[in-house]
Amino acid sequence: MTQLGLPEAIQACLFDLDGVVTKTALVHAAAWKETFDAFLRDYDGEQGRPFDADAEYDEYVDGRPRADGVRAFLDSRGIHLPEGSPDDPPETRSVHGLGNRKNDLLREKIRTGGVEAYAGTLRYLEAVRAEGLRTAIVSSSANCRDVLRAVGAEHFFDVRIDGIVAAERHLPGKPHPDTFLAAARDLGVEPSRAAVFEDALAGMDAGRAGGFGYVVGVDRVGQREALYAHGATIVVADLAELGGEE
Repeated sequence: MTQLGLPEAIQACLFDLDGVVTKTALVHAAAWKETFDAFLRDYDGEQGRPFDADAEYDEYVDGRPRADGVRAFLDSRGIHLPEGSPDDPPETRSVHGLGNRKNDLLREKIRTGGVEAYAGTLRYLEAVRAEGLRTAIVSSSANCRDVLRAVGAEHFFDVRIDGIVAAERHLPGKPHPDTFLAAARDLGVEPSRAAVFEDALAGMDAGRAGGFGYVVGVDRVGQREALYAHGATIVVADLAELGGEE
């Protein structure tokens, strides 16, 4: 193992954004809850039960593209909406309309509350770059670049595969491995020589499915065993645990 806590064969590191680099996972969960709870008021009984920003967020929407998260959650409640189109207004009762409502709320929360990065991750990124490893940010968020700029972290990454790039290239999102595979390809590195850093269960599934050489689960919310069950090679509470600091 290297001083970075990675196998010697690893040549590149692929980082998720929300929950790994930045403290935006809680902001995402809050935006989803506000979106879904307003929508669910029209339903009775179990279908109308408020969205669980912990368990249901982790199970159905964390790490997935917005529309996929809407579909997965509504399917779990037996609710079906028309797909609509990506430019649906946020008040439209469609999959894309709900997703756009969530994105509007997220952007407002980021604008008014600011964005923070995890200090341990920034130090780890500095160490990774100092060791000459190549790096990519891999996120389902269409706001990825803005968030990175807000925390001054854009310069840490050679490649960015986010929701915008995925749409342009027609890449399915996590739990499919395609976005991580695209990042490795853009870096010129075989998946077996790349490490994935993820906090979402869908991201763990993507890392396992893609045949990556090392999958680091970052446990911010107490789901250590679930991260292992979904494919983590190792689970840490913070990337500072892996080393790379003086």
